[in-house]
Amino acid sequence: MSPAFTTPVPASAPAPAEADARRTYLLVDGENIDATLGMNVLNRRPNPEERPRWDRVTTYAQKLWGQDVVPLFFLNASSGQMPMSFVQALLAMGYRPIPLASSGTEKVVDVGIQRTLEALADRDGDVLLASHDGDFLPQIEALLGADRKVGLLAFREFVNGQFTQLTEQGLEMFDLEGDADAFTAPLPRVRIIPLDEFDPLRYL
Repeated sequence: MSPAFTTPVPASAPAPAEADARRTYLLVDGENIDATLGMNVLNRRPNPEERPRWDRVTTYAQKLWGQDVVPLFFLNASSGQMPMSFVQALLAMGYRPIPLASSGTEKVVDVGIQRTLEALADRDGDVLLASHDGDFLPQIEALLGADRKVGLLAFREFVNGQFTQLTEQGLEMFDLEGDADAFTAPLPRVRIIPLDEFDPLRYL
């Protein structure tokens, strides 16, 4: 039997603490993460065991700001097909897969994430985006300010440089490997390592 979403609490009888609880919205640009891992880190197509452990990512997102997570995973389904085994695995980990399709030339995943970020501007909650893509800069910048926490989760050395400028406005940046511990084995990365993150045992 395919995993399904947990049945929501009926609107007529919500648990007060849960109804008012602030949430972290985790938006995953799966294509961008996978492409960056393959082309920039491994220089080849990643093997299944080399890809991020998405359950670790949600666990990290929950611990990061100490609140429940709404994990959204965006997929390109313009071919008319979905990777059902992967979709079922996402469902089992609590993700909400969002398979988008278009008959045009637009980048459906990017457009879907942009629209979601714009919708979050009118909703209470914090935002953690997993992507390196500069196409989301306007939407991320619009979310900064007030009491909202906004973070970017990626391989820091491959993030669009303009995101770094937004840290002065409050954007927080987190490393997919070093901070979220999303991989089961060290990746062959050459990157600037903050001294307090340096583990010499990784190099011996």
